[in-house]
Amino acid sequence: MLIPQTRNIGLPMMNLMRFKGLPILQQLHIEEKLLRTTSENWCIINDGTSDPAIVMGVSGKPAELLEIGSVLRDQVPVIRRFTGGGTVIVDHGTIFVTFICNKEAVLDLKPFPRQIMSWSSLLYSKVFQGIGDFHLRENDYVFGNHKFGGNAQSITKSRWIHHTSFLWDFEVRNMTYLKLPKRAPEYRLARGHLDFICRMKDYMPRSTFINKTVEATGTQFSLRSIMSEEIESCSETEFYPSTRLLTDKELEAAAVAGQ
Repeated sequence: MLIPQTRNIGLPMMNLMRFKGLPILQQLHIEEKLLRTTSENWCIINDGTSDPAIVMGVSGKPAELLEIGSVLRDQVPVIRRFTGGGTVIVDHGTIFVTFICNKEAVLDLKPFPRQIMSWSSLLYSKVFQGIGDFHLRENDYVFGNHKFGGNAQSITKSRWIHHTSFLWDFEVRNMTYLKLPKRAPEYRLARGHLDFICRMKDYMPRSTFINKTVEATGTQFSLRSIMSEEIESCSETEFYPSTRLLTDKELEAAAVAGQ
């Protein structure tokens, strides 16, 4: 059953799906399926994920990005997602927001990475209006010069996806699993993780951010809420996701190759 939420005549339709604590691997499988097998626009909001996990971009190299020994010792899952972008460790303190759109969904938006980033930053400017010194810096969302949102994208022939991991909170210990990346934004200035990132909870309540994100999205799309159990009926196409867990053997081999 579709539940109407906002009906703005003249705006493109977008399905809104909200989750709480959905495992990030399951979320990424849903996103990839919706991107590749449907022709509708989607906004997916997942308020936290059940257990800590490391998520790498499609071309990420574990030996360059991870402290593999610690990851294996503590059995932290490592996921290679289907989109580009960097590496992040996510947990219950991470809020995920994803937009999946047809190329013609946003008026005058050309489906190229920088244009999509610029569009998203304008949308989030509404969310963070009057809060902190929010802006898009290179490919990150920041307050001042501290990152709190990392982005990843994928663009297909007729559609695109833009998803963000927002650090509402994070465990300091978890950051030790990540190496300083060789390719980093200039504004990072070789800062360590804890000097580079900040917590959104120091700026706004969790529920306020989620509600404002829905409100901002509703200014550009006509939203309708859809239940998670309806996903299976959205597409009858058989689908096999490329997003997957890396095995211990793969991580061990990467560590040896990186020595």
